[in-house]
Amino acid sequence: MTERSDKDLIALAGNPNCGKTTLFNAVTGARQHVGNYPGITVEKKEGYYHLDGRTLRLVDLPGTYSLTAYSMEELVARDFLVQERPRVVIDIIDASNLERNLYLTVQLMELGVPIVLALNMMDAAAARGVEIDVEELSRRLGVPVVPTVARTGKGKEKLIGTAAEMSLQDRPWTPLHISYGPDIDLALERMAAEIAAAGLMADVQPARWTALKYLEADEQVVGRGRADNPDLSGCLEAVAAQVADHLQKTLDSYPEAMIADHRYGFIAALLKGGVVKENRKSDRLFLSDQLDRVLTNRFFGPLIMMATLYAVYQFTFNYSQLPVAWIAAGFSSLGRFADSVMPPGPLKSLLISGIIDGVGGVVGFVPLIAFMFLAIAFLEDTGYLARVAYMLDRVFRTFGLHGSSVMAFIISGGIAGGCAVPGVMAARTLRSSRERLATLLTAPFMNCGAKLPVFAMLIAAFFATRQAQMMFLLTVLSWTAALLFAKLIRSTILRGPSTPFLLELPPYRLPTFKGLLIHTWERTWEYIRRAGTLILAISILFWALMSYPGLPESEKKIYDEQRQSLLAGLSENVRAAVAEGRTPEGMTPEQAKTVEWVHTLDHEQAQATLKHSIAGRIGSGLEYVSRYCGFDWRTNVALLSGFAAKEIIISTLGTAYSLGKTKRGQDIPLSDRLAADSQWNPLKAFALIVFIMLYAPCFATVTCIIRESGAWKWGLFSMVFNTAVAFLLAVLVYRGGIWLGVG
Repeated sequence: MTERSDKDLIALAGNPNCGKTTLFNAVTGARQHVGNYPGITVEKKEGYYHLDGRTLRLVDLPGTYSLTAYSMEELVARDFLVQERPRVVIDIIDASNLERNLYLTVQLMELGVPIVLALNMMDAAAARGVEIDVEELSRRLGVPVVPTVARTGKGKEKLIGTAAEMSLQDRPWTPLHISYGPDIDLALERMAAEIAAAGLMADVQPARWTALKYLEADEQVVGRGRADNPDLSGCLEAVAAQVADHLQKTLDSYPEAMIADHRYGFIAALLKGGVVKENRKSDRLFLSDQLDRVLTNRFFGPLIMMATLYAVYQFTFNYSQLPVAWIAAGFSSLGRFADSVMPPGPLKSLLISGIIDGVGGVVGFVPLIAFMFLAIAFLEDTGYLARVAYMLDRVFRTFGLHGSSVMAFIISGGIAGGCAVPGVMAARTLRSSRERLATLLTAPFMNCGAKLPVFAMLIAAFFATRQAQMMFLLTVLSWTAALLFAKLIRSTILRGPSTPFLLELPPYRLPTFKGLLIHTWERTWEYIRRAGTLILAISILFWALMSYPGLPESEKKIYDEQRQSLLAGLSENVRAAVAEGRTPEGMTPEQAKTVEWVHTLDHEQAQATLKHSIAGRIGSGLEYVSRYCGFDWRTNVALLSGFAAKEIIISTLGTAYSLGKTKRGQDIPLSDRLAADSQWNPLKAFALIVFIMLYAPCFATVTCIIRESGAWKWGLFSMVFNTAVAFLLAVLVYRGGIWLGVG
């Protein structure tokens, strides 16, 4: 195997919920950065620790239960170990669940990795009456064992000091050999000898480890073996198949199960003889067990879950309201300042409409996103989020999803609000690629915060007496659509068995304030970085599409002549006020009527300019199809802008329908204008609501889907599939309503 080069590289490994990331945060503090592994959506964390003149580079590997590549996290963790070859691996284990956590330890030792064992959550173990002989455990394993309490930072200096000292010793990778019974051991010896002789994958892992992976049917190892040495790989696969067939006939088992059984047998023997003592009554319920009796109860559990999620929604939107308003006011002031100091022209329009409004739309959501992530981080760190997934797994599995999909739906707007970008990012916790993709593609059906203003405007216009009922109906429709289409996708293009629900229910614990802040900031910054820049670019793009090529000079001249003719009959001060966009004071009734005609002419010119723009021409062309839903070219233009961000639909509709100042300088709300328009009715409005709810996600979400899935085709699929679904249902609503005489 290749030699290691980075003497200061230390990796942190461990099961999910073992306190690994808490320990990593406690050690590295602010000296860390977060990203993704190249080409993979699994989160990568690196940090630094200064010790005796050395700068240790620490890498927090994804939480994993094993090193067999059943999930992306397991694959990433194993690949990092065999390719980067850290000097030392700090294996963090939950001292209160020693046997389960040591399963990963045994696999690390079989790989030969030099490890330091961090016996974490010693306080929780003591509270449960569990005593561990640390010195004896260290002697039996042959590795240093350091007790720690990551939540308080206890033991972290000794742990890092031990790992740093070991990294200087340049220990060779010495694999642990475990007996797996005569049938498997004989096959392992034969396979390992052939692998060693051929040097198959000798640069990354021991021959016996490679043989074990063949017996465990590890797809990645077998695939590489086929590519490197097809003949030898064929022989190894044949031996593995013979062993599997023999075990099936004689023991009604299979190699993976036998290997797991013997590993746990090795662990059980390791812990005998006083290594672990439990000083508690067998019928005593721990605090977590007592809480779960209520919180996961078949009747009370779902009620408490809904109340908790509703509280998250209330906390997020209530406490973020003020900072959101501050930011909106700040950008509004910035826009007014730019309007007052810049001369009219394309540059002014680009700065105000394309840049200030674009950035303001994204930054304005940052407080809401931050509060949402703070609430979610609290639920995660306390251990309650695992219970939510546990309770909903049965329902979601019926539709081809997983219990862990629920938070992606909630964050995307399952309780009216939220954002699909972090919702899509939340799907990365799913182990199955098929379930993860199905979640990525259906989470955008939720009613995100950007859709809510549009729904509120249309409901106020056409369903004013039933607003609460309509919002509840839309929430039910979004969940129903997401689950039904998830079932359709999982039954067709993403066929495959459901993943067993293997989520560990961690003990409840009180999160640290520092940990909550770190988790919140990491995710908030990810939202700003991924969504902000894209929204800015798309806003500028749609500004250009709705501004160019502009009216032909001949048509523009006609409007100018009509405007000059009207202004000629006004006094100098009234003309100046109109030119500056102010409402003139002290006008006669005749002057007021003339000013209204000027405003009307301005609106007509703006509408003509919009219809003549690239976006307007596309909207007019789409009328041949959209008329089946009842949508005209102006609605089409607004829907096109919704590809950038759904909230832009309102401003685009306002422009398209020539809204602005009229009599007495008052603004007529868009909802009132639509309600008074003879081409609109409740049926058309409801068809539009259904379409907006389901059609293509915004570009930020599509980009996120591409990054999380690793393929452009899924981003394109989400746009085409969602829009096709939205169109078909909108047609059914509109045409069905006409047939029934509704509207």
